[in-house]
Parts: sequence; C-alpha cells; structure tokens
Amino acid sequence: MNLILFAPAETTTPLPRTDLRALHILRVLRRRLGDTFDCGMINGPRGKATVTALDAQTLTLAFAWEESPAPAPAPAAITLLLGLPRPQTARDILRDATSLGVAAMHFVTTEKGDPNYARSTLWSSGEWHRQLVIGAEQAFDTHLPVVTHGHPLVAVIAALPALAPANAHSNRLVLDNYESPAALSVCHVLRDKPVVLALGPERGWSAAERDLFRAHAFTFAHLGPRVLRTETAVIAAVALIRAKLGLL
Repeated sequence: MNLILFAPAETTTPLPRTDLRALHILRVLRRRLGDTFDCGMINGPRGKATVTALDAQTLTLAFAWEESPAPAPAPAAITLLLGLPRPQTARDILRDATSLGVAAMHFVTTEKGDPNYARSTLWSSGEWHRQLVIGAEQAFDTHLPVVTHGHPLVAVIAALPALAPANAHSNRLVLDNYESPAALSVCHVLRDKPVVLALGPERGWSAAERDLFRAHAFTFAHLGPRVLRTETAVIAAVALIRAKLGLL
C-alpha cells in the first residue's frame, strides 16, 4: 500500500484494528499515536492521515486533504473489453490494469467463454472492487476505473459510439492471434482520441465475433508469435498503448 484509500463514509468513523489497512498502518508502516501517513479518498483527493487515538479495538484518524485534487485520468483514456476469464485471472487484471490507469474494464460474455465465470464469488461478493483499490493504492492514485461484467459482447460494443465513434479516425483495437495482419506495436494510435482495446477469452474469438468487430471499425492486431496468458497480454498491450499515447 503506497497510498491507503478510504471511502468517504470511512473518514468519519474509527477504523477497526482487524481491518487490513489498520494492520498495515501498525505493523508495516509502524505508525503510532500522533504519526502520519499518505492517504486518499476513493475518486477524490490525496492527503495525510494522523493517528489521533488508538485502543485495543480501533484507530481514530484525522484527515487533511490536499487543496488540489489528484490528477484525473489522461484525456485519451483506455477502455478494455475482455472476454470473461477465470476468476483468478480477472483478479490479476482488475488489480494491474487499475495500476496502469485504464479508465474502464468491461468483462463480457462471449461465444467461447465459460458462462460460469460470470457467477463467480469474485463478482457477487464485491471482491472485484477490492482488487481495484489494491491496484490504485499501488499506483499512488485515488481513481478507480468503471467496471462492468456479464453483459454480452454485442451489447457492450453497441454502447461504445459515445466513447469512441466507429470511423477511420477512431482508436478501436482488437487482439487476435489468427487473423491479425500486423503487430500492435506498429498500429497507429491517435493521441487525442480515447482507446478501446478488446481481448478475447482463453479460447479466443468466434468467427461471428470477428465479423462483429470488423463491422464496428475495429483494427485487428497481435502481440507477436508467443502465446501469452490473458493477464500478461493485457499488461503488455496496455503498456504498448500507453507508450504510443506518450504516457510512459
């Protein structure tokens, strides 16, 4: 935890000592009464928290926020369309893509994907949100991406025009190992436009889904001849795009 995040409602109540953040404050940061540490309000400002009271059950904290809020995501935001992966893979993507500063992640159902993944406790228990917080804390950021899951690919693509209009001047990219003419590294990306990047499930896209992407002006690309894990491909692709956008 490079930055410890709190929801707005949590800033006015004591923090239980059983909370993972309290354990980190006391055992890792070794803060005691009167000490301070870096903190942030989720989707809000960064600041400093001071330990003002400490007993066997709780920590009481006083917050002082920066006058200038944490910077918002870059104008050329990155949205991920992801075929629903295994829950552990989704955890890794949620955490690490948040650290890299993506604006949104849509985990979609696909023809070749396992429908059971959408019913995982990762989604029903709210654990997915915790992974976003962990990723933001690592990056010393307060902003969490928008996340949806379980919607059909066709429905999510239909909702894209407001974000990235389907035309020759849009940044719509889909990774595919079988029908991509060029590597992602040589694809042109417009710096002043939002980026939509689609990555398929473990078994890849179906022929109908490839046709759907073509019909909506997606450019096909690949990450080279090596077969990568989904979570590795996500990080590699996002890093490449961030470099093209001048963000690395």
